[in-house]
Amino acid sequence: MIEKNQSESGVDQSHLSLETLRHSAAHLLAQAVVNLYPGTKYGIGPAVENGFYYDFYREESFTPEDLEKIEAKMHELAEAALPIEKIVLKKEEALELFQHLGQDLKVELIKEKAGPEVTCYRQGNFIDFCLGPHVPNTSWLKHFKLLTVSGAYWKGDEKGPQLQRIYGTVFFTAEELTNYLHLLEEAKKRDHRRLGIDLDLFSFHEDLGGGLVLWHPKGATIRRIIEDFWRQEHLRDGYEFLYTPHIAKLDVWRKSGHTEFYDAMYPPIRSEGVEYQLKPMNCPFHIMVYQSRQRSYRDLPLRLAELGTVYRFERSGVLHGLLRVRGFTQDDAHIFCRADQLEDEILRVINLASRLLKAFGFDRYEIFLSTRPEKFVGHIEDWAKATEALKQALERAQLPYSIDEGEGVFYGPKIDIKIKDALQRSWQCTTIQLDFNLAERFDLNYAGEDGLLHRPFLIHRALLGSMERFFGILIEHYNGNFPLWLAPIQIIILPIAERHHDYALKLEKEFKEKGLRCRADLSREKIGHKIREAELQKIPLMLIIGDKEIANQSVSLRIHGIGDKGEMVIADFLDKVIFLDKNKSLNLEF
Repeated sequence: MIEKNQSESGVDQSHLSLETLRHSAAHLLAQAVVNLYPGTKYGIGPAVENGFYYDFYREESFTPEDLEKIEAKMHELAEAALPIEKIVLKKEEALELFQHLGQDLKVELIKEKAGPEVTCYRQGNFIDFCLGPHVPNTSWLKHFKLLTVSGAYWKGDEKGPQLQRIYGTVFFTAEELTNYLHLLEEAKKRDHRRLGIDLDLFSFHEDLGGGLVLWHPKGATIRRIIEDFWRQEHLRDGYEFLYTPHIAKLDVWRKSGHTEFYDAMYPPIRSEGVEYQLKPMNCPFHIMVYQSRQRSYRDLPLRLAELGTVYRFERSGVLHGLLRVRGFTQDDAHIFCRADQLEDEILRVINLASRLLKAFGFDRYEIFLSTRPEKFVGHIEDWAKATEALKQALERAQLPYSIDEGEGVFYGPKIDIKIKDALQRSWQCTTIQLDFNLAERFDLNYAGEDGLLHRPFLIHRALLGSMERFFGILIEHYNGNFPLWLAPIQIIILPIAERHHDYALKLEKEFKEKGLRCRADLSREKIGHKIREAELQKIPLMLIIGDKEIANQSVSLRIHGIGDKGEMVIADFLDKVIFLDKNKSLNLEF
């Protein structure tokens, strides 16, 4: 049976989603590839965030020149306005068709996933096993660009065939495509891996091991500033801090369920006949602190926080600078509370997250509330209470949110907050997660006002996510131009000649005593070279010192990326800098 796609090409584009456009572009890519390179086997081609991809199996590697040819062929097929037709076949017919085409990967998918009837889509000489929907014809696919090619395993199995994955992007209009490609170019310039080297912030070394970060002095300074601010805000909000070990007996992780459900743990370590495990999470340790004494209803809520370093084995192919590592420090906390405290505690976390993120320059969010999935642990009435508390907290915070129906994890509903950076990219940072699983597994309780034991609600929460990933996001958000309060060197003093060194050192000492991060450049380079170096290192404030400044007991101020701001009295300069630093200003307003 052949069925024309319901939409006609004249329909307003708003009736078709961007996801439909992207998936249709993936089919166009596959058609171009098999037309240009007969014998190529095609796997899957989904729409993904910001575009699409398709996986292919062929002996030869795709080259940049191949991508240009494929893209040209895609434009040719788009110009042909080939109708995209829905075809419904019996399973046996579909298997026979794709076997005849030599498409072994599709045969495998049909055997695994298809029911008695198989939905396919055909355009010209190309056909694919697919549920759709698609655009009416290929002429809708005009504004696309192929981006990269990378390796991929069939079905994500390292033992399976090695495929080649071609990524692309597509939009309804040329302007949208142009804007997106501009953002991609800007993102390349802001790549935290390059800036991390240029600004001497951190490094990775293969001899040390993939995904393990070495924080250099400048990067460590920024991390310390972030952590000090994090601790200060948590103390204000009623948290108590913990330090917990990096390993625990394997039995702890069996009890928590990690050995059963979590596959990113390192192999156990055996010592004196006992197996130990590097911790992938901090939760069991915080729970043990809670259980170290009998808790009363008067003790709750109990807020336990830790900047806890954890270790997870990520495959080398997915490691990505600071954004995907094997050892990282979570800004972790667990809240133990009564049912009547739940909504207030969640609102408290939302407000704390908002304060923290805003201080770093993030004030645009996408918020998602994920509800109970089909498979879950715990009692339905507890899920209902928890979900309603999450909803009410968001309503009271007056934050717009979307509901992801059934997308909660099996152990509880959650709120996810995604921040928007300077390039409008979304980053998952804050998670507020209810957990009925660990509360049951560790038999958590407290003595109620009625003298009976009750189960507390357990809230996991991370606000920045991890120090490593958040730092990577910050680098790209600011393009390495950190605001004054975060800059590892806030002020650099640039004497013009050697006779100005003593005055420069006097200022350096005075500024450091005021708590400012300052350095005097006493190199023998000319002043123009010193300024260029300071600009390359993105130091916010440069003070030029010469005969006039010494005579006037002043400084000549230059602001990174802006230029000269003229002469200032030292006392006025100090007052302004200290004010901007203390108030965590994101702008240098002199």
